[in-house]
Order: sequence, then C-alpha cells, then structure tokens
Amino acid sequence: MILAPDLTPLIQAIHDAPPRLVYVFAGAGSLALHWLHTVPGSSRTLLEARDCYAPRSLAAVLGAPPARAVSVETASAMATWAWRYAATLAEDPWPLLGVGCTAAIAADRARRGADRAVVAARSASDTRIYELFLDKERRDRAAEEELISRLVVLAIAEGCGVGQANLALGPEEALRVTHYPAPA
Repeated sequence: MILAPDLTPLIQAIHDAPPRLVYVFAGAGSLALHWLHTVPGSSRTLLEARDCYAPRSLAAVLGAPPARAVSVETASAMATWAWRYAATLAEDPWPLLGVGCTAAIAADRARRGADRAVVAARSASDTRIYELFLDKERRDRAAEEELISRLVVLAIAEGCGVGQANLALGPEEALRVTHYPAPA
C-alpha cells in the first residue's frame, strides 16, 4: 500500500523528533512499520520492530501467555517491554518510546468477538492507551489494517509531541484514549 499523502509530513515530523522507539505488534499494525520506513529518516526513529503473530512469540515478549491477547493490559505490557528494550538498544541519551499494538481483525474464519485494537505508547513520563472499536460490517481486513496502522502512527506522533493522524471512524466505531501521567 502506498503511503497516504496526509501521513507523509506527520511521519517526517516523527523522524525529526528526538524519541527513538521499539514497536511490537500482534494481529495488525504492520502497515505502520512499512509507512515509517517509506519516509526517509526511519533509522533516526526505529531501534527495532517485532511482529508477535504466534501466541508463543507474544508470550516470549510478555514473559507468559496473556489472559487476553487484545486488551489494555496486554498492549500496556507490550509497550512497557518495548520501552525497556529500547533502553538496551539506544546508544545515545535520546528520549525513548515503547509502542505496543494488539488487535483482532477480519479473518478467513468465523471469529467470536468484536473487531478491535489496543495501542499503548510508553515513555519515561507517561503512558497513553488507545482503544479502537471497529464496525465488523464497515471494513474488510485491509481497511481495518490501514485504520489500525494509522492509529499506531497517531500514538507515535503524540508520543513524540508532533501532532496526530486523521482517523475517519464510522458511526458505529469508537476510539477511547486514556492518558496516565506516570507509566501505567
């Protein structure tokens, strides 16, 4: 997928901002990584990214299998792990950001439960949690992946203090953002 024109300046601002980050995702959010690499300067932003698609991969990051893969607790734990891991990778004294995304989206099999995503962004001073509730009837898998990846870019942009991405939500969709002044 080609990068949407409205994201290019936002991602450039992310690359120009000081935070360095580790990004961990499961279930969706892969386009965000692609988009970050599409705009020159990603080597100033990304320390590492990890796709934890297999349950054992996610359990390895968390230290144990999560009670629920798509939850505030899981996304927050992913972001905390990413933030701590970023500290082991950073060679310079830059501010660090850990980002975790976990999602359940349209699949090629019947799946119970709502299509949704939770993204968490952790820094030394705060944690932001983004809970996205999707309308299963509104979007196909590719469209859900794109929207969740936009949410990841929004979380990174806000973590870098450079603005936010546009999320076009339908009437049956919702985004809940929770900000914790200290790490969650």
